[in-house]
Amino acid sequence: MRSLELFSGAGGLAKGLELAGFKHSAFVEFNKHACSSLAVNFEPDKVFFGDIKDFDLNSVGVVDIVAGGPPCQPFSLGGKHQANQDNRDMFPFAIQAVEELTPKAFVFENVKGLLRPSFADYFEYIILRLTYPSFTAKSDMAWEEHLVHLQKVDKFHYDGIKYDVNFKLINAADYGVPQTRERVVIVGIRSDIGESWSFPEATHSEDRLIWDMHVTSDYWKRHNVEESCRPPVADSMRKKATRLRNRFGFLEPDLQPWRTVRDALQGVPDPNEKHDIKDHVFKKGARIYPGHTGSDFDWPSKTIKAGAHGVPGGENMIRFSDGSVRYLSTFEAKRIQTFPDSFIIKGAWSEAMRQLGNAVPVLLAEIIGNKLREMLNHALTSTQSHVNLDSSKNRQSIPSTRSGFTVDQITHKKAA
Repeated sequence: MRSLELFSGAGGLAKGLELAGFKHSAFVEFNKHACSSLAVNFEPDKVFFGDIKDFDLNSVGVVDIVAGGPPCQPFSLGGKHQANQDNRDMFPFAIQAVEELTPKAFVFENVKGLLRPSFADYFEYIILRLTYPSFTAKSDMAWEEHLVHLQKVDKFHYDGIKYDVNFKLINAADYGVPQTRERVVIVGIRSDIGESWSFPEATHSEDRLIWDMHVTSDYWKRHNVEESCRPPVADSMRKKATRLRNRFGFLEPDLQPWRTVRDALQGVPDPNEKHDIKDHVFKKGARIYPGHTGSDFDWPSKTIKAGAHGVPGGENMIRFSDGSVRYLSTFEAKRIQTFPDSFIIKGAWSEAMRQLGNAVPVLLAEIIGNKLREMLNHALTSTQSHVNLDSSKNRQSIPSTRSGFTVDQITHKKAA
């Protein structure tokens, strides 16, 4: 199955989909450093370095899925919160790709801020545009007016391409990523595929980590950490452990424990020690200041961040039980974002961290990709079985090009 990667960044989503069995048709990326990372890890002749406005969608042929992470700064909780008024809002181009290529499915990822109440109308507009991609508006029509028409689309006898669209706020830690990273994932399945999407069930939990740490001590035993070397336990954590013990008794909580920074970096030497890991370099200057305290070594990392005005180094740190801190190396940040150790991130530390901060965790992308591939394969098998059982009935095909409907034309059609 073939995929088109839009707003590819360093390739976290792309790598996960590749591990799930998808073949890449092209990568579209505006940042030169990210393009360098893509070129060295994937097929360089498939990397388009430039503005998506200049990319020829027709050049990729048939693709099964369109995937990507439209730039998140317009919706970031730490940004200017301008949404559609921000010229970095690339959702219209993601929608255009779906409209023109009519893939079997699409998957887009964005920041939690996309669900802010102040963005509610525009988020609804995004979802409806992805649901009815052929329901286009005149060039001079404001999105607010187009939204009103989209909310009444059934009245316009719409018979263009349609997608079953679902979204969910996902915490990557719940899927085995050693990082509490919350992101909105949007998945659409073309309606003629005949499959209903549901997000993969969580595999890891905070409850189980607390249980393993403070009820059975299995976490510490796994890492051979003596009791005298364990960090002090806060009263709030003791209370959580007590509630879990009362709730579960002798039965441990379901799922696996959240993975911690210690779990992720097991076997990795200190960057100051002698080693041959090229991107595992010690960086000076780490310090704690208000709001930037780093990530506890024995807890999932805080979100690896890119930052709107440079990398927020105060958050991209490890905080050890003795209170000391140091910056994550690029190699360590790759581990936390579940990139393969062999994956190369081009650029100096700050640029590499920016790319990693913008990336989708590879493991999460692979889990979603696996479910997408299984679903699409099941749909293909079902279709072939139907054809074999009754070859006299041809399954109606969906148009391969945009229908060309506009709000005015559909309204006129209804009036006629």
